[in-house]
Amino acid sequence: MRILVLGGTWFLGKEIVTGARRRGWEVTTFNRGRSGPDAPGVEAIHGDRTDAAALSHLAAAGPWDAVVDTSSGELPPRDVLLAARALAGQVGRWVHVSTVSVYADWPHHTLTEASPVLDCPPDADNTFGYTGADGSPTRYGFQKAGGERAVAEALGDRAVFLRPGVILGPGEYVGRLPWWLTRAARGGRILAPSPANQRIQPVDVRDVAAFALDQAAEAAGEAFNIAHPDGPTFAEFITGCLNVTGGAGRPLWTSPEDLARHGVTQWTELPLWRTHAGVWAVDSSRAMAAGLRCRPLRETIADTWAWLQADGRPVAHPRWDLHGIAPEKEAKILASLGGE
Repeated sequence: MRILVLGGTWFLGKEIVTGARRRGWEVTTFNRGRSGPDAPGVEAIHGDRTDAAALSHLAAAGPWDAVVDTSSGELPPRDVLLAARALAGQVGRWVHVSTVSVYADWPHHTLTEASPVLDCPPDADNTFGYTGADGSPTRYGFQKAGGERAVAEALGDRAVFLRPGVILGPGEYVGRLPWWLTRAARGGRILAPSPANQRIQPVDVRDVAAFALDQAAEAAGEAFNIAHPDGPTFAEFITGCLNVTGGAGRPLWTSPEDLARHGVTQWTELPLWRTHAGVWAVDSSRAMAAGLRCRPLRETIADTWAWLQADGRPVAHPRWDLHGIAPEKEAKILASLGGE
């Protein structure tokens, strides 16, 4: 098996490369060479995927049985289309890492793969779409939906779409789980969003990588929601963070109304907290039937803490600084609520 990984040097892309090499596959990576070192044992080609000449040079290194695209990130659909068209004749299959944000109903309603997807042209630029007043839909979701359409236009039924919600684990660059871990380690009263029994569905980066590789070796194209089918409650999540860090923290479970009254921003100031009914109601049964296996989140928590303690350094990313409530703001809220 010979695969091309667009990206391949950090977080999910790095895990996909590691997993492919473990399976004995030949791996080519394509990236700008800025986000991390090339993995040993791969054919590393450097270039900008938005540059037609660089893509032509890359295509000449083919063919590949499959490509796994982990680097479309913030790219507009037209740039995804450029790469998909340039490589379509050199790959047997395209595994495209997308997001649940492509769904028009997220995060308001339960999602299946049959849920409607936002409408965005495959050649749209980065101005297409909008973000709703309540934070949904998002321009990001429109852009990612357009990226899916771009790949589908170029690859047809050879395209596979993976739609994860939240991915956590060692190497995380967004900063959600690292923030909760460092907050737990600091101890004291911890501002926590109720209800404590709210179940959450993050998946481990290594499990997403394994499923992506399984799909790269398959024959038919399909879309899959990637979410933990048996995720922990928020209380279990915070307890897990306290246990692995040894923090002497005590959560103060606070109502959404009180958090809103104090101006706490959902999803970022308290990572993973959002009040919309469908945010953690993603049906992943199709992926489970196709082989997705999700380890208990306590393993993800423990391994991420071990990575941080071993001087884990995520790739610098602007989203990291968006996550986590400022200690001064948290202390003020806790004091007003009777926390000590």
